[in-house]
Amino acid sequence: MTITVTEINIYPVKSLGGVSTGACQSTSRGLQNDRRFMLVDERHDFLTQREHPQMATIRTALDGDDLILSSPFEDSIAVPLQPRLLPTRTVKVWSSRVHAHTVSAEADTWLSDYLGVDARLVYMPDTSERRVSADFAQSSEVVSFADGYPVLIASQESLAELNKRIKQAGAATVTMDRFRANIVVQGCAPFAEDTWRNFAIGEAIFRGVKPCTRCQITTTDQATGEVLGPEPLRTLATFRNSSKGVRFGMNLLNTKLGTIRVGDELIQR
Repeated sequence: MTITVTEINIYPVKSLGGVSTGACQSTSRGLQNDRRFMLVDERHDFLTQREHPQMATIRTALDGDDLILSSPFEDSIAVPLQPRLLPTRTVKVWSSRVHAHTVSAEADTWLSDYLGVDARLVYMPDTSERRVSADFAQSSEVVSFADGYPVLIASQESLAELNKRIKQAGAATVTMDRFRANIVVQGCAPFAEDTWRNFAIGEAIFRGVKPCTRCQITTTDQATGEVLGPEPLRTLATFRNSSKGVRFGMNLLNTKLGTIRVGDELIQR
């Protein structure tokens, strides 16, 4: 059975809308431009859809050297994809404290006005290193502002199996964007990704480290920001539970960098 890539997604700003692309470079922190930006509050703590589901409705786009943020009201603002020579502050994402650059006072105002909270946009420069958990790191790998690991993969078959069970329970099915996967594949058994350890996609090689435990963000409609719950968590709990929570998708580390493309074959090593 041939396993092929059907989607590649990056999320330039943690918890905002994503960008689908046909090809992307795998870098030491994850896919290029993935979660290098983040919103923080006045205490410099990270903001996510967990507390502010409306964040899902801010669209992102890449335009040359700029990142474009757009609201449903069709207004937008542009910031450089690689801000330089801006003040640095220490920000918190989960238990990590890392250095990040401020980006734009204008963007802070735009985001705060739309979300109705004090929101400030920050950027992780190359000089800032956030380490992957020592329990799973192989050689001091680093990660962007993603929750814990550089890349997340999931299969269409896993989603189909989940939706079959959701439908049997009489609830509405969910779409893959609820899980915010970087790489989506098809051509395998449901949840086969749990077992993948070392595999190649295009020029890159990845190592599977642990299934991804899921939070309430999966209950939020990524187009409208509406929290619909309790699916898919309710159904996942019936057959995908663990001591750490319900699981969907596989967290990956990058072991060889390179370009990946939609249509590439996943080759286990």
